[in-house]
Order: sequence, then C-alpha cells, then structure tokens
Amino acid sequence: MNPSQGMLKPDSFKGKTILVTGGGTGLGRSMGKYLLELGANLVISSRKKDVIDKTAQELMKETGGNVLAVPCDIRKYEEVEQLIVAAEKEFGPLHGVLNNAAGNFISPTERLSHRAFDIIVDIVLRGTYYVTLAAGKNWISKKQAGTFLNIVTTYAWTGSGYVVPSACGKAGVLALTRSLAVEWAKYNIRSNAIAPGPFPTEGAWSRLLPGELAKQFDPAKRIPLKRVGEHQELANLAAYLLSDYSAYVTGEVVTIDGGEWLKNGGEFSHLDQVTDEMWNMFEKTRK
Repeated sequence: MNPSQGMLKPDSFKGKTILVTGGGTGLGRSMGKYLLELGANLVISSRKKDVIDKTAQELMKETGGNVLAVPCDIRKYEEVEQLIVAAEKEFGPLHGVLNNAAGNFISPTERLSHRAFDIIVDIVLRGTYYVTLAAGKNWISKKQAGTFLNIVTTYAWTGSGYVVPSACGKAGVLALTRSLAVEWAKYNIRSNAIAPGPFPTEGAWSRLLPGELAKQFDPAKRIPLKRVGEHQELANLAAYLLSDYSAYVTGEVVTIDGGEWLKNGGEFSHLDQVTDEMWNMFEKTRK
C-alpha cells in the first residue's frame, strides 16, 4: 500500500450521484475523479463553463464514468436550485454534496477593500450555505437521506493572520457543518468536514506565493511529516466520509495535514516576515 492508491472497494458508489462544487480543477477534480472510479455519477459545477466542460470530457475519458458539468455561481440561490434540478434530471436522486468551491486572498487585512472581503466570504460561506440549504430542503421534502461533506481548513478554529476573510468564511462553514449534523439527523442527513493541510495543485501555490516567496515559505518545512499531501490521500478520506461506510459519523471535522496545525497554529501567520516592498510586488502579480 502507498498514499497514491485508492482505499475503498470498487463500486462503492455504484448507483450514487455526487455533486462537487468547484469540481473543475485542483482538489475538487481529484476527489471527483476518485468518486467516478468508485462508480459514482458525478456532477461538477463552477462559474467557468469552459473549464468544467473540458474537465468533464477528460474525466469521462480517464474513468469511463458519467459526468455532468453545470455552470453555476453558487453565490446566487436561484442558480443553485437550477443546478440541483439539472443533476436530478440527468441522473435521478442526488445522494451527496461535496462543498469544495472556495477563494482566498493572502494580504494584510488593512490592504483589503470591503469588496475583496465580500468576494471571499460570499464564495466560501454564502455559497456553501446556499448549496446546503437548497440540497437539504430538496432531500427533506422527498424524505430522502443525504450526505454533506464540506472542505474547511485548520485556521477555521485557530484563526490566521493575512487570510482573515477566508478564516471568517471557513469558521462559518465549520459551524454550519456541526449545527446541521444535529438538526438534520432526524432526516437521516449527515454533515461532516475535512480540514486539509497543503495539497499543492498546479499553479495554486505560485499564485498565492509568487516568485521567491514560494521557496521561502515552502509548506513542507512546516510539517512534522516533512512532506505535503498527495491528492489521493485526500480523495480517499473524502470518499469514505461520503460513503455508507461512515454511516455513524456526523458532525465531525477530520484534519489531514501531517501535523501542521498542531506545530504551527495559524497557517499563514508566518507572513509577518513579508516586507512592505514584498507585499507591493505581491499585489502587482494579482492584477
């Protein structure tokens, strides 16, 4: 066995349909691909139609599974409702929702406009509770069981400097996860979360930490296990928490970060070492 191998039995998701928000790239794509390999019908959403259309074609070719790509701005409730309608029209009942879509700025808070703050909180928190509310109401009205899995972060409970909008949004998502695990248990709806540490995706760390900053703040140096995570490790955990194998697990957040938060606390707090000149350079790369 090694971290790049799948964990669950083949066909663990046969006959199941799972929605992954932000499923066109990065970790959402990786988790979606593994669900397909386990037999799920996959629905992926994003605001970028060209991205999810391309990903859907690639994933179907790679796995032989069924993928529906639905453009959706999760900050707009009507579009979320239409997303669920489209999913059920294509595959029948929806069985699980993986709230993965997110956004982030790394910046001193005083440099952010209120609009920048709104952008992050709207995607992370508003988008998650819109998808959760729409899917939950749908399941409850049909007396159907369902499973939510929300991607949070360890600074949802520690807080972290330089990512304050994200920390606020993710803390809200964690509270949503735990609250609905209790309230909606009577409807046989489970709600759990994963708090991943660094799982590098193509281009992501270079966008967050451009140039020499990526080397200076190499996340592997902060992790007791001395490595970053492999996408399959996260996909294994996500699949387990969405599957019937975890039927007695609800209201939990599982950390998968190689011991990072225990060692370091706030993930981005070390950025107090960045000078004003470096921040100026940083901001130019985002424009």
